[in-house]
Amino acid sequence: MRIFVTGGSGFVGGHVIEQLAKRHEVRAMARSERSADAVRRVGGAPVTCDLDSVTADALAGCEAVIHCAAYVEEWGTRADYWKGNVDGTVRMLDASRQAGVKRFLHVGTEAALFDGQDLVDVDETYPYPARHRFLYPETKAEAERRVLAANAPGFECLSIRPRLVWGPRDATVLPVLVKMANAGTFRWVDGGRHRTSTTHVLHLVHALELALTRGQGGEAYFVLDDGTRTLKEFLSALAATQGVTLPDQALPGGLARLAAAVLEVPWRLVRAKRPPPMTRFAVTMMSASVTLRDDKARRELGYAPVLSVDEGLAQLKASASRG
Repeated sequence: MRIFVTGGSGFVGGHVIEQLAKRHEVRAMARSERSADAVRRVGGAPVTCDLDSVTADALAGCEAVIHCAAYVEEWGTRADYWKGNVDGTVRMLDASRQAGVKRFLHVGTEAALFDGQDLVDVDETYPYPARHRFLYPETKAEAERRVLAANAPGFECLSIRPRLVWGPRDATVLPVLVKMANAGTFRWVDGGRHRTSTTHVLHLVHALELALTRGQGGEAYFVLDDGTRTLKEFLSALAATQGVTLPDQALPGGLARLAAAVLEVPWRLVRAKRPPPMTRFAVTMMSASVTLRDDKARRELGYAPVLSVDEGLAQLKASASRG
């Protein structure tokens, strides 16, 4: 199958290309020569284009699109999030439809359902919030709505939803943990007692490959590791793979959320490009339980985890020890 991937120079997109290129012809969006080099390193063929201007010509001959690109920064304006997550998705949908693409797979997120509340044992029937307080969940929810609404005969559109993606070459969660621990700024919220589901990046890639030919258009699917853990259990084990011990210091959730809200005010007023030391979204995520069900993916995609969390952690540790 000829597949087009967006976000191929990133963490998830790079793994998608690396794994799928073993069995498929994979082309990937490249906004710069640096991005093109990253795509080539993992086995893909770069196509010069970007989400602001992509056309059907870039997707010519492709049977499927896997849309990994998104604005996932911790900080930004409404325009930043909307442009990266909604406008970019709409342009990819339009270009894909015009190019005759048969399947459009969107990398979604459970955050589309999150507005500060606990999500406990939730499945795909759980509704989007009526209103969102945070820009990333709001724009990812809107992007997913657009994807699922675009489903039509001959143009099947699905959304694959991971939770807390981790694994080799992670450029977000693990590096931030290590940086904060080394700087002495890491604190648990509510002692890290809240429970979470997780998704190893290879499980996300496995589900996306299954969804190239399985699953129902117009549907979303959670894909997860086996079991749930407290945030303290999981993040401590993740940091330990790099030889880093997270401290025991903690803040009550209410105090942490208040502090983040206060900190954001001057950062917004001066239109700071860098995030404040704490953001409302990150702190709120750390002070809520998010546990999900992937029964639907197992039933309709034939999905099942390919490695245990302990195995994934051991591989990360071994990789770190090799330098």
